Amino acid sequence: MSDISRRQFTAHLALAGGMALISRSARSADFKLRQYHNQPADSPLHKRLVEMWAAVKSESGGRVDVATFADNNQLAGSDPAALKMLVDGELDFFTLNGGLIGTVVPAVNVQGLPFAFQDEAQVYRAIDGDLGDYLAKEMTAKGIYAVPKGCFENGFRQITCSLRPIRKVEDLSGVKMRTPDSPIYVDCWRALGATPVVVNFNKIYEALKTGEADAQDNPLNVAELLKLYEVQKYVSLTNHIWSGFNLIANLKMWRGLPGDVQRIIERNAEKYVKLQRTDTDTMNHDLGPQLEKRGMMINTPDAASFRSRLGPYYAHWKETIGSKTWTLLESHVGKLA
Repeated sequence: MSDISRRQFTAHLALAGGMALISRSARSADFKLRQYHNQPADSPLHKRLVEMWAAVKSESGGRVDVATFADNNQLAGSDPAALKMLVDGELDFFTLNGGLIGTVVPAVNVQGLPFAFQDEAQVYRAIDGDLGDYLAKEMTAKGIYAVPKGCFENGFRQITCSLRPIRKVEDLSGVKMRTPDSPIYVDCWRALGATPVVVNFNKIYEALKTGEADAQDNPLNVAELLKLYEVQKYVSLTNHIWSGFNLIANLKMWRGLPGDVQRIIERNAEKYVKLQRTDTDTMNHDLGPQLEKRGMMINTPDAASFRSRLGPYYAHWKETIGSKTWTLLESHVGKLA
């Protein structure tokens, strides 16, 4: 073979190899899926979800391509509508707090019980352990797959208010309290003497600005990310309810994924959940001074006064959530009532 022929042969091989590489990299994904969540695009949740799905795409060789949409992709109806889409098979992945999942799977309401958990470490032991395993089984019966150890952090909820600081339970009397569209939250505020006002997450700022609601409760990261300091004056560090973002999937879609893909997703979910928890826990614990600089006034209320109103509430929700779930919770937190 002449030198020219050898060069031409080598060039053809290189070209063929390059074309094959381009073909593989340009090949469309086997599974093009969608992930919704209700947080802003600059939130720790969005950041870690984007990183997680990028890692899944890389490790799966491009077979899985999940697009992540902040603010639920501006979906009308917000979280309740997105949950329905997921159950109906119109959405693949979603993150949502337990109180809203509880509208479909009653046992998951356990995550929304006031004054149940004492700190984040206690929460993680329960939801990454036997309590989380049991809730996952309950969700499966309703067509929802809960990714193991896949609960991202939102944090302990605090009360913000435009009218006055909330120092004791009596200060909630007559306060119009924004609440998610979930009975466990609505009933809580009624039991504590406030007037519940159901408003979806994407309308919180507007409801507070117009006076439709006087107050709301969310972890401090939400007050910062949604700029609630512009429409709220007081922050009361009640730590009354822990809330997280459960990573859930449509069960039929999940079962249609190959086993190795499922394992790649689960492994990365556990990794990025841990990173996001650290991000959010740090943010929630460090935000107080920053919110004070923004003009908010912070106080620490008397938690005992709130607990004193919750006896009948606990009795009702113990029956709704179920004795098995309640027992698992109390094995981690002690007797509630």
